[in-house]
Amino acid sequence: MNKIIIIIALGVVITSIFAIPSFTEQFVDAKTVKKIHFTETITSSQDPGQGHESQQLALILSPNSGTLYDGSLTYTASQPVQIVVLHEILKEQAKGQPTWTVDGKTVYGLTLIGPATTSGTTEFTGGALALHSMNAESFTATVSLDGWIRGQPTEVIMQKLEVQKEEPSLKLSRANVPAKIPMHMGKFEGKPLYFIITDTNDKIHADLITEKQNWKVELAPPLEKTPKSVLEEVYMFKNGIAGDGIHSFQEEVFTSTPTQVDEYSALRSVIDVSWKTGQKAEVLESVESIKEAEKAGRIELKQTDVVINMPQIVWPEGKMIVKEDKTLTDETPYDGGQVLDINTENMTVTFIAHRGWGPNGSTIYYIVTDATPKGPAEMMGVTNAPTSANLIANSAAVDLFQFMDGIKGSGPLGFQPGIAAAAPGDENYSPMWRIFIISWNEPENASVLETKSDIDEFKSEGQITVNLARPMNSDHIVNSPFIDPFQSTNSTSEKG
Repeated sequence: MNKIIIIIALGVVITSIFAIPSFTEQFVDAKTVKKIHFTETITSSQDPGQGHESQQLALILSPNSGTLYDGSLTYTASQPVQIVVLHEILKEQAKGQPTWTVDGKTVYGLTLIGPATTSGTTEFTGGALALHSMNAESFTATVSLDGWIRGQPTEVIMQKLEVQKEEPSLKLSRANVPAKIPMHMGKFEGKPLYFIITDTNDKIHADLITEKQNWKVELAPPLEKTPKSVLEEVYMFKNGIAGDGIHSFQEEVFTSTPTQVDEYSALRSVIDVSWKTGQKAEVLESVESIKEAEKAGRIELKQTDVVINMPQIVWPEGKMIVKEDKTLTDETPYDGGQVLDINTENMTVTFIAHRGWGPNGSTIYYIVTDATPKGPAEMMGVTNAPTSANLIANSAAVDLFQFMDGIKGSGPLGFQPGIAAAAPGDENYSPMWRIFIISWNEPENASVLETKSDIDEFKSEGQITVNLARPMNSDHIVNSPFIDPFQSTNSTSEKG
């Protein structure tokens, strides 16, 4: 994860701040003003302040001698929290006001803003900023901050935040690798869009599309259980004008794009379109023109039971975010986008494929195309798909477990990689994932878990707690197809 959001033992941070004055003296301009703006998801840890040991703190902006922050903060949290603003004061000024200190020597005036809530917005000015909970249970929060740093430059603060004690870590090789995936062109209201095909509940279509795009489409039987409230439609032409469509006729026609945010879904229910005998075929580029042709008796529409995962990459009003930093390492953060390159000429898109574990401990790789709610989707840089929330209690979605503490690693929360309850080839495999968060009851005694049975055993022994993820107090579903990033591909345009 981005080091801005790594939760560091604040005592270590405070100690490091005052242990390196020679470093800060390099910056002679004490009146430097820097703009700061970010949206991140953070996780709390035990409050290191004296007398606060049973409480939780999530640090947003660290205290730095001579530094003042001001701006606005918006947040959503997994449990009610209060905004904490710390003010730099002298120890002798501490009488008669709430204070906060780690070592009893360096003292900060403490202001708690408002009652504890799961979301809020506030203006602030102070020497540090955090979210605080009286509850001993850790929490996660998505924060958006827009403001200014007056005093030491941002670079100094970031370097100080990186000072931390040595902790156990697990570094997988090739934790993040590029995955080039073939794109297809479709139409929406007469305009082109580009999409990928990763999974389907129907073996015939899986085999057909795999051969056509020379890139494997996974069989996902649970998609047949997808409720209508999640499904959008796609029209596939079985005859008519020759083209690059799935059946080698004209391109597919879609009923929505991510611009129609309350309607869009990557999961598409297939409607077959066939020109009737004796009718002169033409290219139909919108749902309206298809309906008119049906009404005129020129075509026949057949609703099928086929569901295909068809995430859109480029659409008339936009496209998926392309990550600015395209250099992949084993520590590449999840924020800032999941796409490295979009090439409409060669009809390919390159995703970041993240490494994790299947239910039996086998290696899997997955990409992320869309998610709900909006906060996590924006943090990862993927499409916001609110309709997916209707899968939270549906068998079309499968459980995926991520770790919020314990062993440091390449997982999305900065700890060990996640574990899925299914993998390609399993009867219960689906690209739609219901996220659970694992926390260690004693993080200092954490060990590496690799299988679903590990999770079950450690949970039964009371060593870990497993909770359904509820970012922004909302249902959380991620469209995260499991893929083989090392397979070769020829684009559909290259195949003709």
